[in-house]
Amino acid sequence: MSKTITVVFPDNTKREFSAELTAYDIAKDISEGLARAVIGATYNGKLVDLKTPLKQADADIVELKLLKKDDEEAKGIYRHTLAHVMAQAVTRLFGPDRVALGIGPTIENGFYYDIEIKDGQITEEDLPKIEKEMKKIIKANYPISRFELPREEAIKMMEESGQNYKVELINNLPEDEAISFYKQDDFVDLCRGPHLPSTGKIKSFKLLSLAGAYWRGDEHNPMLQRIYATAFPNNEALEQYLNFIEEAKKRDHRKLGPQLDLFIMNDAAAGMPFFLPKGTTALLQLMEMWRKFHKEAGYVEVMTPLIMHQDLWKQSGHWDHYRENMYFIEKDEQHYAVKPMNCPGHIIMYKNDAISYRQLPWRMAEFGKVHRYEMSGVLHGLFRVRSFTQDDAHLFITPEQIVPELIGVVKLVDKMYKLFGFEYEVELSTRPENSMGTQEQWDTATEGLKEALEATGTDYRINEGDGAFYGPKIDFHIKDSLGRTWQCATCQLDFQMPERFDMTYIAADNEEHRPTMIHRTILGSLERFFGILIEHFAGALPAWISPIQVMVLPIADRHIPEVQKVKEKLEAAGLRVEMDGRSKKVNYKIREAQLKKIPYMIIMGDNEIESGKISLRLRSEKEIKDMDINLFVEKVKEEIKDYSLTSPFEED
Repeated sequence: MSKTITVVFPDNTKREFSAELTAYDIAKDISEGLARAVIGATYNGKLVDLKTPLKQADADIVELKLLKKDDEEAKGIYRHTLAHVMAQAVTRLFGPDRVALGIGPTIENGFYYDIEIKDGQITEEDLPKIEKEMKKIIKANYPISRFELPREEAIKMMEESGQNYKVELINNLPEDEAISFYKQDDFVDLCRGPHLPSTGKIKSFKLLSLAGAYWRGDEHNPMLQRIYATAFPNNEALEQYLNFIEEAKKRDHRKLGPQLDLFIMNDAAAGMPFFLPKGTTALLQLMEMWRKFHKEAGYVEVMTPLIMHQDLWKQSGHWDHYRENMYFIEKDEQHYAVKPMNCPGHIIMYKNDAISYRQLPWRMAEFGKVHRYEMSGVLHGLFRVRSFTQDDAHLFITPEQIVPELIGVVKLVDKMYKLFGFEYEVELSTRPENSMGTQEQWDTATEGLKEALEATGTDYRINEGDGAFYGPKIDFHIKDSLGRTWQCATCQLDFQMPERFDMTYIAADNEEHRPTMIHRTILGSLERFFGILIEHFAGALPAWISPIQVMVLPIADRHIPEVQKVKEKLEAAGLRVEMDGRSKKVNYKIREAQLKKIPYMIIMGDNEIESGKISLRLRSEKEIKDMDINLFVEKVKEEIKDYSLTSPFEED
């Protein structure tokens, strides 16, 4: 008799089934309708094909979930299958002798495939043709089958079909790993799976874009072409996502930054932004706000050198754990590193004097410019750069101060994020494999972080093994107006640096003790946070950040002298003002100011000059006639002082 396995369903009901049966067999046993609807399954949380026997779960009890196309777990199955459908379509269109396939994984909201076209390339114009061919493959509803081959046979088959990238992948697989392939019609691809039972199960997809991608992410390897695509269980969900993409494109900071005269990028310093006067003004407003909040929280601001001797980085551990991401300089036979972090510089300051416990906590903060080497393929506007400014801080504390100081950090993060209307999620990352220190130190640090989060009533999830090499950390993920999340603030508890640098303080017992160190940022990177703000507000920054807060517009040249007086009055009140005195129609100038996302436009002609009142126009296009200029100034100054996200005139 065949072995039986206990199957536990999501509602906790249990049944006995033969170990030879598959998820599809079980679905069919329940009902024919369910068998038609399911597209995959999970065995004890692991995704599997419908044709996978229960015995492959390698357990006597299997928690089985049958997946329909709307289930969250099903996305990985149908998107991965569509990656194969796309690869098959490209192979048909360009010819199997010209197509070499790389990898085709699923990603958030979609999938991609890295492909090489020998003696040619895929163009944007080819994407509709590929989509059309994919639809033919989907309509044909080819059955999809899995098979395994011994290593030598697998390599031979891939070599004979000219798939050298697949040969490399096979050679890199562990000796004991099964080498599996999936076949649909005449197309075969190396893959772990799982996949749909046939190509016709999911029809809602869209090819999005082309990009270059080095094979295996190594710039020394050949450049392949990456086709990005998305897929959803139905057309409605697909349309929602495509609309989201269009909205995201309108908000793209790489487009809005130059358009609004905020920043530019240049190959002369790849990955290192150039901030124009308006962008610099906006950044200074962020920094001024940050300084105010930090001063109130008891921080002192410092500045440290950009370049320091490499021995310092060896002592800190960065040499062993971060060297490949650092820039180096040799001068007078001495070796230096451009700082990728600010912490060693702050430690030098701490060690400059004998420190008493009465001086702790010492909260040291810096807008520290750092440089980190990132491969060119991952650079992305202000979001992934090689040069950026950390709003960095290090807190040097006694053991008794750990939890109170962590609570203070969490509260400061909350206060600053609420300023921008950001909701956020929190995760606590624990010890990684590549780390320093004892397990006892890590346990103490991790418990301290948990206690601080629980004391502030902060919900969090555990992210196992993703801590920094010197200690566990709390990461804050803000959610923007499109629902996207961004990791910004981080708070890391560190027992290792004080040990490596032999840091001490004189305690109440007049003996030397070892301090604990907290690393933390709130904005994370000033540049990246600015990019997030640009996209979050679609370029329409709140008035307190906006580089130009008011644009004054004379209707005709004869009005310029009086309008100039208004401009000077506003500037004297501390507002950032420009005047558009060009000999253009006023509607043209209004349109220009709106495209530049300027919060307020004051329009002045004969009527306004005669009455002593102003005509006010908001960038939302709301108009207010006969406004008293003193009232306008009073309300805008209050708006700026309160760091308000909305105009007081929108409420009038």
